[in-house]
Formats: sequence, structure tokens, C-alpha cells
Amino acid sequence: MFRAIFIFATLVVLSGSAFAQDRASVERQFQGWLKQTVWPQAKAKGVSRRTFDKAFKGVTLNWKLPDLVPPGTQPQTPKRQRQAEFGSPGKYFNRGSIDGATSVGRQMMQRHASALAKVEQDTGVPGRIILAIWGRESGYGRVSIPHDVFQVLGTKGFMSTRADYFTKELVAALMIAQAGHAPESAMKSSWAGALGQPQFMPTNFLEYAADGDGDGRADIWGSEDDTIASIGTYLDRHGWVSGRDWGFEVTVPSSVSCTLEGPDQGQSIAKWEKMGITRVSGRPFPKHELKGEGYLLMPAGRSGPAFIVTPNFYVLKEYNKSDLYALFVGHVGDRIQYGVGDFSARWGAVGGLYRSDVAVMQRALEGQGHDVGGADGLPGFKTRRSIGRWQEGTGRAATCFPEASMKSALTP
Repeated sequence: MFRAIFIFATLVVLSGSAFAQDRASVERQFQGWLKQTVWPQAKAKGVSRRTFDKAFKGVTLNWKLPDLVPPGTQPQTPKRQRQAEFGSPGKYFNRGSIDGATSVGRQMMQRHASALAKVEQDTGVPGRIILAIWGRESGYGRVSIPHDVFQVLGTKGFMSTRADYFTKELVAALMIAQAGHAPESAMKSSWAGALGQPQFMPTNFLEYAADGDGDGRADIWGSEDDTIASIGTYLDRHGWVSGRDWGFEVTVPSSVSCTLEGPDQGQSIAKWEKMGITRVSGRPFPKHELKGEGYLLMPAGRSGPAFIVTPNFYVLKEYNKSDLYALFVGHVGDRIQYGVGDFSARWGAVGGLYRSDVAVMQRALEGQGHDVGGADGLPGFKTRRSIGRWQEGTGRAATCFPEASMKSALTP
């Protein structure tokens, strides 16, 4: 018995040693990649060797970042969902986040009334929407942003599921440093590499950052007016439709299938109304919206609030690809300006499945010919309505959201 324990302990030590050696080898490959791949691309964009060396001085891989694919390994669907925007809908709309973004947003609406009015006049983007994004992204500049942007983007550019994308962002971050847009201490980012108060990825900074205070610089780190102008510019250039709302919470009768969800199944809001869909407020849809296209949105399927959203909702998704994110922004903006209350319908106890389990269901649905939008473990609208279509096709009531019992039913 003692011999077995000794052998096991020895194997653990050897295994740990081999793991450390493997990491050391990967770190050396990373340094080689920086010199052989990143440096030539950065140099071609006007980055000096001095800027490059300063950016990566002492930088090593951050092994704690999600979705890493070390050399010699294969991408795998993570078991757990680490990004709140794609997790449980109810948790995303927690009391603290909603109330905090709303109360501070109202203060900011008064403090920056002239800047918000100017940006709305220039871009058509309502001030309440800009404020809600600002609040969600950085708590109106109050949230600490802790990571070294060069380490984050370097790690994800070298070994992640979207390596090419993050390599491009890394070169853009070096261009920002080269141009002196931000002091060295400001080159901190989120775990995904986003910068400043509006949390712009580096390429977005280079393309959309705007000078809101007239000092000739676009400072998304220290200037609140520049932050406001930059968010408005981003949404404007991504197609914000002036004069239209983002959406409305509605009641969807049982006669309207949840499988009708999605931006590719739009029709005039007047037609949705004729199908029996009504606003939860009891008020009619605004007359100017009736002829415009609307889309059914049911982020938790039949287990949560439902909405008719406009094209502007999908402009919000250009800021962050999550339905919940865009919904949070629209809702908080309405709370800030109009004082609306909570959603009428409650979020059900859904969204707690492992991401890896959702991916199993998605692959099974793909095998049956459904378009789930990719087996990534994220229940987007294509996955939700595919589940609903499978449920209807097998004689079940359509709920349009993954549930634990579906895994065995889909993969007998």
C-alpha cells in the first residue's frame, strides 16, 4: 500500500514537472511568435521597435483567460459559461446592475445634458442609449479595468479560438501606443482586450473614437465628453435609425409560435399586432412605428419576457453580440429617461445548463437538419427556435429554450 502511495506521488510530481516544462516550451513559442509574426505586421503599420519592445517588456502568457487553445491541442466547448451576456437571463438583469446603471445614469444625464444633446443632434442616437452603454461597459468610468492589454491580446492572438481576430487587435493596440493616444498607464483592458470607458476594442478606437470636447484628441480614458461622442459615433456608423425606438415588451399569445423569433423573420409591427401581439403597458404601438419592420425576441423562450424589437436593437448588438446585452441597454435607457419599471413578465429558472451540454443538443439538432447557428453552447435565437421547431415536430409544446431533459431526448 505504501509502495502504491509512493508511486502515485512520484507520478504526480513528474506530471507537474512535465506540465511546467510544457508551459515553458509554449512561453518560448509565444516569444518567437511575437518576433516573427506580430513584429512584421506592427512594423508595416508604422510601429517603432522601441514601442514594440516597451509594450512586451516582461509580458508572458496569461493562462487564466478563457477559450485558450495551446499549441498541439484542439478547441473544445467550455463546460461552464463564464461570460454573463450568454448565461442565465434572470441573473443578467440583477437588481444591483439595473438600479446602479439607472441611478447613476440619471445623474449623468443632468451633468452631461449639453454633450448628450449635441451627440443626439449629430448622430440621431438618444442620450439615454449612450448612457446605458456607458453604464454597462464601465460603470460610467468607475469600474477598475485591470489587465495589461498587450498580455491579453498577445495571449489570445497566440492561442485562442479566434487567434486571427485578436492578432489584428493586438497590432491595433500597438498603433494606439505608437500614436500616443493614451498614456502608458491607460493601456489596461478587460479580459477580452477592450479599452477605456466605452470599452472599445483597439480597431474600434482607431475607427470610431471621437473628440467630444473640442481639444483635438479622442480620449476615451479620461474625457467623459469624448466617451459620449465615441459611443454615439459607433452606433451611428453601424446604422442607428433616427426616430425609431429599440423595442417594446409585449404579450405573445399561445397562437403565435415562439419559432417565429429572429431578425430574418421580420414583418411590419402592424402585422405583429394583427396576430394578437400587444404591448404589456396596454398602450398601442406608436403610429410612426406601425409600418416599420419589427422582430420577435424571446431571450428565454416561453420562460421570460417577450419583445418586438426594431432594427436599432440589432445595432445595439453590434456593440456586443448578446441579445441580453442589447436588451439591458434598451431597458436601462428607458428607465433613465422615462422611469419605467421592471419587465412585466418574470424570468424563469432557465439558463443554468453547462455550455457543453447545450453544445451536445445543438449538434443533435444539426444532425436533424436544423440551423442552430453553430454548436458553440450558446442558446442564440437560431438555437432557441430550432428547439421550438423540434418540440413542435415531436408533438411537444414549444418552449424555445434548452432544458436538461432535452439532452437525453435528443441523443437517445
